[in-house]
Amino acid sequence: MTKKRYAAHDSIRNSTILPNEVFQLDLRPTAIAVYAYLLRLENTDFRCWPSYEKIAEAVGCSKRTVPKYVRELCEKRLVTVEPTSVMTKDGLKWNGNLLYKVLPIQGAVENHYEQQLARLDAALEHKRVKMKQQCQRSQARYLAAKTISREPEELPL
Repeated sequence: MTKKRYAAHDSIRNSTILPNEVFQLDLRPTAIAVYAYLLRLENTDFRCWPSYEKIAEAVGCSKRTVPKYVRELCEKRLVTVEPTSVMTKDGLKWNGNLLYKVLPIQGAVENHYEQQLARLDAALEHKRVKMKQQCQRSQARYLAAKTISREPEELPL
């Protein structure tokens, strides 16, 4: 049996399978709901075109907050977003709905792990620099105390 790289829309049961890894990516609950809605709408090419209004209506949030959650999904590398355009009968070009492409969950998980490792490396470097500064301060205090406590030498007559 081969593993699926993408979350799947199960047309037999009329349900959408949400990968368990989504809950490990530090997403806000509404971002998870937006992701689940995009999974529900994706076609066989893993693409969909819902408007912000439709997404907001489906997940129960404001139309104005949807872009924040979409941005979060993009940052976590769960989806990509591309603008589209529409030509009217009059020949006018209008902006269309955004094109969402749902990406393989494994890429998002790997990205999350890389970000965690980068944060750990930064924290370790910060701790190393702090320890070095403390050592330098201690050494400076020791030398200052040693210089002050030294008794003046007597000059030869």
